Amino acid sequence: MVIVVLGSAAGGGFPQWNCGCPNCAGVRTGAIRATPRTEDALAVSADGDAWYLLNASGDVRRQLESCPYLRPRAPRHTPLAGIVLTNGDVDHVAGLLALRESQPLVVHATACVRRGFMDTNALARTLDRFPGQATWHALELGRDVPLADGALTVTAIAAPGKLPIHLAGRIAPDVEENVGLRVRDGRTGGVLAYFPGVAALTAEVRAALADADAVFFDGTFWASDELVALGLGSRRAEEMAHLPVGGPAGSLALLGGLDASRRLYTHVNNTNPLLRDDSPERACVAAAGWEVARDGMELRL
Repeated sequence: MVIVVLGSAAGGGFPQWNCGCPNCAGVRTGAIRATPRTEDALAVSADGDAWYLLNASGDVRRQLESCPYLRPRAPRHTPLAGIVLTNGDVDHVAGLLALRESQPLVVHATACVRRGFMDTNALARTLDRFPGQATWHALELGRDVPLADGALTVTAIAAPGKLPIHLAGRIAPDVEENVGLRVRDGRTGGVLAYFPGVAALTAEVRAALADADAVFFDGTFWASDELVALGLGSRRAEEMAHLPVGGPAGSLALLGGLDASRRLYTHVNNTNPLLRDDSPERACVAAAGWEVARDGMELRL
């Protein structure tokens, strides 16, 4: 399995367009050692021919163009065989609307995520201009779903989260609204665990991570009070459905026993000190065997 990191930042990217926090201001001026990042998404393939997006960020056009594997090979062509969604957050689904040209799309999502995107969104009609423009396949929790190439299977695992902001108060919360993904290569047995948004570690999430060869995990915030301390918000990380990385109750401490050969934090918020190459927080995760995902990284399982 080939895995390409298309984007590794939380919603808004890094730097965020309307943010002058020390990280964003510093990366713009070169005052800090940090690398800009686009919104979180992965591309995976079993054979290097058919590719699948894990989430479709608002930066999807730039991400597709930046990855040679994903560029057209004919006047009208795409190597993109499908898209798999973990939730209905804007930064994970906005890219679907950017792929509105006359190109059939195959989208895998839970029934809740599909309804939230299609049934309450007039813009979704841009993906329904001709029969078969968008074909949706249901992800059922815990069930292995073969992808079109036959070599990869994807399994949705319920992960504690929250409703997308645009649906909060309009529909009832549901366990299928936020999932992590296990992608398995049937030929090699390699397993990728992709959990970009997790509010707490449940037994199901732990089990999904336990035997994975590569883990991409929620690295949104380093500290629970990160936004509060910077004067940029009033809610703690957990209130925003993100388990912080640092601290005795953070993911770095709680996931210390993972056997995965590659462990990476992704979906990193623009305020997170992990974005700084020389920060103590970056040194801390490196010492524990973790990496911070960056756009353009390539892994092979």
